[in-house]
Amino acid sequence: IEIYSLHVDCKVTSRFAHTVITSRIVNRANESREATFEVELPKTAFITNFSMSIDGEVYPGIIKEKAAAQNEYDTAVSQGQSAGLVKITDRKLEQFHVSVSIAAHSKVTFELTYEELLKRQLGKYELLIKVRPQQLVKHFQIDVHIFEPQGIHFLETDSTFMTNELSEALTKEVNETKARISFKPTLDQQKKNSELDETLLNGDFVVRYDVKREATAGDIQIVNGYFVHYFAPQEMPVFPKNVIFVIDRSGSMTGRKIEQTRDALLKILQDLRPEDHFNFITFNNKVAEWKSSLLPATEENVASAAALVQTLTARGGTDINGALLSAVGVLEKAEGLLEPRISMIILLTDGEPTSGERNVEVIQENVQTAINGKYALFCLGFGFDVSYKFLEKMALSNGGIARRIYENADAALQLQGFYQEVATPILMQIEMQYPENSIEGLTKNNFKLFFEGSEIIVSGKISDELDLLPVEIKAQSHTSNLTLKEEANVKEKEQVFQNQRYIFGNFIERLWAYLSIQQLLEKAISAQEEDQKALEVQALDLSLQYSFVTPLTSMVVTKPQQKEELANKPTEAG
Repeated sequence: IEIYSLHVDCKVTSRFAHTVITSRIVNRANESREATFEVELPKTAFITNFSMSIDGEVYPGIIKEKAAAQNEYDTAVSQGQSAGLVKITDRKLEQFHVSVSIAAHSKVTFELTYEELLKRQLGKYELLIKVRPQQLVKHFQIDVHIFEPQGIHFLETDSTFMTNELSEALTKEVNETKARISFKPTLDQQKKNSELDETLLNGDFVVRYDVKREATAGDIQIVNGYFVHYFAPQEMPVFPKNVIFVIDRSGSMTGRKIEQTRDALLKILQDLRPEDHFNFITFNNKVAEWKSSLLPATEENVASAAALVQTLTARGGTDINGALLSAVGVLEKAEGLLEPRISMIILLTDGEPTSGERNVEVIQENVQTAINGKYALFCLGFGFDVSYKFLEKMALSNGGIARRIYENADAALQLQGFYQEVATPILMQIEMQYPENSIEGLTKNNFKLFFEGSEIIVSGKISDELDLLPVEIKAQSHTSNLTLKEEANVKEKEQVFQNQRYIFGNFIERLWAYLSIQQLLEKAISAQEEDQKALEVQALDLSLQYSFVTPLTSMVVTKPQQKEELANKPTEAG
């Protein structure tokens, strides 16, 4: 079985990435063989299309509602055979895997398309392409085209497998608004050494970039009646923050996990700003407050906290409820004493609640009542014994986010990286306002916090008769209340994309659908049961209308001899 051609074609238009992977395989044997197509794609992406062509016959993947697809599938296949085509492989990726039997001397072409909105983190967008052909490929090519009407501020490529020889196969052209990156290694360049037929191509191929920004109310782009508004203010004063680290030191954290937690916390302590106030709460079945109140992050206090961190050991049960309520108590004591500050609780745990209150629903309720919208709660789940669903619901109900920390060598870096994302809040209570009667399907337009290096994205559909789209942004910065205004000329904005040749037509409409689905699913996590159903129905309709494989849909892949398989979107919460 030989992969004679593998092409990754990626078009990024205004942060929205559309990737097509085409693999052509020939069976050179004198009997039929299994041909396998295996692609790792970012978890944040939605698959939109898949097909295989065998001897001129095309077998497309059909996207259906998950429950309906599962029923059909169960009737067609006796239970126990449903392997599913997609699984999570690491903290950033999931794997799509399909294999099919092809006759002697026959060919098969696999084609997979997925889309995602690139998210700005720590001042840059990252496009990740996983390269793992597992054999030498005669025609191997990656093409990335980027068009950013705001202008490209910087662009870099990075790869975990690049050698001097291979870098000769890499070309980059960047001008004001466009970039083209091509990677086309010959068979000889792909080889580990000249004697063996082993490939060097194994790992990540990454493009990182950022766009230029004017100091205004963001940037508005319009195509075919849909708009997207990007807002990422820069160079603003940072809010001082009150941060409480709530650290699990129960028995299951023993060994590597507690060591990595110690390493990360020592580095995070160094990153605290002098104007920040902080405290530590550690917990097993008992809850221990390091100090009874918040302390300023002076050199002395940071050194004293570092000494505590060094002594962290793990044993005992897990009282998540008691620990979080203590943290809220410490923040409440500090209220009124300090100028406007942003208060946050960062919880790190690796298990289920086993001491104190154990019912997760009661804990969620207790915590939400105690926080009462005043503080942001971030939940980090270490490893796979945590109930991620519980942590995610608790974080999203309290203005924060949840993240799984993978038990790898780089766990300490994952923890530190997370802290860096939330370390510099520069705006709070952000409201993005648009003319109500002329916009439909507006995505989320109120945000509690904005962190430096990230980006706010709002999208919607403009009614036909609008010539000017006025925008007003209200927000609170550390030093003042801001009001920013902007007016976009709809016809002029539409012109920008009119003659760009590698734009996929209705990309802002697809971006709007992608963002709407993501936000509806996220909202459903912390909603009441009846609201949850309504949100899921909306997300399902959009998933079907725009052909996205989301947690609510399945792609039915039919193979020769009517064999069916399902591709489902895995979620972090399982």
